[in-house]
Amino acid sequence: MSAVLIEINHSSTLKKYIHTVASKNNVDGVTQKERFIEEIESYLKYYPQTEHVDIYLCDLNGHLRGKRIDISCLKNLMKGCYFPLSIYAMSLDGKVVEETGLGKYIGEPDHLCEPVLGTLKPHALEPETTAQLLLTMKDDHGKDCVYEPRNVLKKIFHQLQLQNYHPCIAAEVEFYLHCLSEAGDVEDTMSQCFDINSSDHYQHILNEIETTAKRQGIQITGIVSESSSGQYEINLQHTTDLLTLCDQIMLLKRTIKQIAHKHGLRANFLAKPDMHKAGSGMHFHMSLLDQNQLNIFSSSHGNIADALLKAVSGLLLLMPDSMAILAPNLNSFRRFKCGHHVPLEASWELNNRNVAIRIPCSDQENQRLEYRVAGADCNPYLAVATILIGTMHGLTHQLTLPPPAHQLKLKSEHVLLPTEQMQALSLLKNNTCLTEYLGKAFVELWCTVKQVEYQSVYSQITAMEKSWDI
Repeated sequence: MSAVLIEINHSSTLKKYIHTVASKNNVDGVTQKERFIEEIESYLKYYPQTEHVDIYLCDLNGHLRGKRIDISCLKNLMKGCYFPLSIYAMSLDGKVVEETGLGKYIGEPDHLCEPVLGTLKPHALEPETTAQLLLTMKDDHGKDCVYEPRNVLKKIFHQLQLQNYHPCIAAEVEFYLHCLSEAGDVEDTMSQCFDINSSDHYQHILNEIETTAKRQGIQITGIVSESSSGQYEINLQHTTDLLTLCDQIMLLKRTIKQIAHKHGLRANFLAKPDMHKAGSGMHFHMSLLDQNQLNIFSSSHGNIADALLKAVSGLLLLMPDSMAILAPNLNSFRRFKCGHHVPLEASWELNNRNVAIRIPCSDQENQRLEYRVAGADCNPYLAVATILIGTMHGLTHQLTLPPPAHQLKLKSEHVLLPTEQMQALSLLKNNTCLTEYLGKAFVELWCTVKQVEYQSVYSQITAMEKSWDI
């Protein structure tokens, strides 16, 4: 939904640090190692009391895994450090899925991990003494590890850029703040959609989230109360640096969880934490720029641009088979129920929140599409990757665009989205286009981990079953 902006100013020191890092990362003729050393020196200039650094990787489920090191070890990271490859074979409960063949079967091998430039940021709760840094993994030949979600997006993003297409994307992330009682139960607090005059018990927490995000270089353009009590949406600034956008989403989710816990709350990014309330999505707004930085989704004639319609056609064609990525676990599919503006079929429309791809109200210069399928529990690197794949497929193939949602259709023309995880995984495995772009090895890994996760939940007998009088 639209956002209500909460303004908080940068400190002058923070502005200088962010500008310094951005400048360093754009200097040609400087090696990665030299840039990393300069980044460390710039950071410590503004945070001289730093004692520890949390270094981490982002796994398949968007869970951050790593360790805390002493600040004296930070410069040594320019040579890299090692983490086990099995990090990318972990399920939602943190266990290595041995069926992937990446665990004990091959001896839990370590792989070289290198720092991602520009990701040295202050810790949410201990900014003066603790930093955090994102890593990326290499394979045995020094190339990007094909199992790392960030590297999957990096490869697809590069392919699109080689064709002189430069996507510009903004993200909207929904979540719940739950107050925990002394017994550990979730207690509801009342809030109203778009009401900026209501007394929100969590306003000071939202302000702290925004202040901390800006300290970390994340530009939040708005925070809004959503349709259900305790549900919020945070909007991130649009950018053509899609890897950084996803890095920031992951960092922001960690920050929100940490600040919520500090105040005795739980930040919940489940797609459907309560069957009686609205689910939480992760929506992406995308325009597409050419080599001259002009938006090819814009039209000077008041009509929808051909390029925008071609992109929509590709996104809709691949959408059902992309659901295994966009809805990554059993709970994700609970969100796809009637009501609460959740799409149930591959559909598009102007100014309609019930469809999968919405063309929002906009002036012609800023025409864009909104991709509304992914849940808040998705891995943002993979969700954006699937959007890029669909866009590229539509632009490079002559596809038939389905009529907009409001037009009458034959029953056979309705393309329903899968409503069950195993069905979605089967569709993904059999889609040659998605497999080609994502990589066969990655798709096999993803499906194996997700099948084991599904089985682990499905094999548990619920309290309701036990109560049946049979």
